[in-house]
Amino acid sequence: MDASHTIACLLYPDVMSLDVTGPMQVFASANVERQRQGLPAPYRLLLLGQRAGAIATSAGFQLVADRAWSEVDPAQLDTLLVPGGLGVEAQCVNAPLLAWLAAAEPRLRRLGSVCSGALILAAAGLLDGRRATTHWADVQTLRQGYPQVEVLGDCLHTYDPRDLQDNGHVFTSAGVTAGIDLALALVEADLGRPTALAVARRLVMFLRRPGGQAQFSALLSPEPSRVPRLSALLEWIPAHLSEDLSLQALAAQAAMTPRTLSRVFVQELGVGPGRYVERLRIEAARNLLQDAQASIATVARLTGFGHPENLRRTFHKHLGVSPQEYAARFA
Repeated sequence: MDASHTIACLLYPDVMSLDVTGPMQVFASANVERQRQGLPAPYRLLLLGQRAGAIATSAGFQLVADRAWSEVDPAQLDTLLVPGGLGVEAQCVNAPLLAWLAAAEPRLRRLGSVCSGALILAAAGLLDGRRATTHWADVQTLRQGYPQVEVLGDCLHTYDPRDLQDNGHVFTSAGVTAGIDLALALVEADLGRPTALAVARRLVMFLRRPGGQAQFSALLSPEPSRVPRLSALLEWIPAHLSEDLSLQALAAQAAMTPRTLSRVFVQELGVGPGRYVERLRIEAARNLLQDAQASIATVARLTGFGHPENLRRTFHKHLGVSPQEYAARFA
C-alpha cells in the first residue's frame, strides 16, 4: 500500500473520545513507523462531523471536525469508522446521516464501527444479514432492536480481511479499546504484520488481540444480583473451577434442565455456560501466571484445564500466546 489512503472517523455530540482517538492514533503511528523506514506515510486522517468545527465529546473536551460528512464524496475515502458514545441514540434517528451512510457503503473499501457505533450502522440497515458485535452493555439492545443482525456478543471485532464481500467490507468492534485492536488488524491487512507489531510496541501494547477473543475480563461479568436467575450459580462457579463444570453438572447445581440453563445464560449474559466457564478459567489462569504463584501444570490443574496441553491450546486460541510466554511477559 504505497499511495496515501484516507481514514475518516465520524464525530457527533457526546461521542466517546477514545473511540475516535484510539484507532486514529494507531493509523498515525503506522505513518510514523513507515516514515522511520524512509517510506511515505500511507494514511491521511480525517474527522467528519455534521459540520466542520469543534464538537464536544462525552468527556467534556472538544474534537474538531475537518469537514462536514455531507460534503465528502465517499469514493475519496478508503476507510470510514463510526464511533460510539452517549450521543449514539440521537444519531440513530439522524435521517440525513443514516441516508449518507447507506449511500456511502457500496463506495467505501471498508466501513466499520467502534463500540456502540454499531447501533448507528444497524439503524442505517448496513448490518442486516451480517455478523456484528458491540460493547457488551449494548449487545442486548443490538440483538433486540435489529433482529436481522447476527449478533456476536463475545468477540472483539468482526473484521476478516479474507472476506472482502461481507465482514471484510463492513465490520464492527466491541467496547472502547477493542477499536484499537480493530485498527491494528486493519494496519496489518494493509501494511503487513511487522508494521502492525511495531505500532503495537510503539503504543506499549502487550499484543494485538485476535478479533475472536472475549471482550472483557470474565471477572467483570455482571454482578450476580443483576442476573437473579443465575445469581447463586455465578457465585458458586469461581470457587469450583477445578471441578466438573459440564453443562449437566451446572444444570444440576442450578436445579434447571440443561436446555433451560443454556437458554437463561444466553438471555442474561449473552454467552452459553461453556463459554462463560472457559472465560473464568482463563482469567483465573492468567492471574495465577501473572503472580507467579504456581507452575504451568499446577495452574492447569487448579483452573480446571487438567493437562498443561489443554491450557496451552486455550491460551493460544484466546490470547495468541502460550502460558509460558504469558508468564514470561507478565510474571
